Amino acid sequence: MAERVWSEKDLVRRSNRRLAVLRQAEEASGNVAATCRYYGISRTVFYRWRHRYEDEGIDGLKDRSSAP
Repeated sequence: MAERVWSEKDLVRRSNRRLAVLRQAEEASGNVAATCRYYGISRTVFYRWRHRYEDEGIDGLKDRSSAP
């Protein structure tokens, strides 16, 4: 099965969406669980994104390979 190849524009769009989720939890609601339910993501994913964002900035939110 062939994997989808994302364009740079798509990667930036996905990174910006992830950043919006992080900002929503931080600024607007302050409630991580409610934000995750609203966006349909797990809290594990949220905290992974947040950790990567704190360490690497917006580049940390780009898609990565799941290969070891």
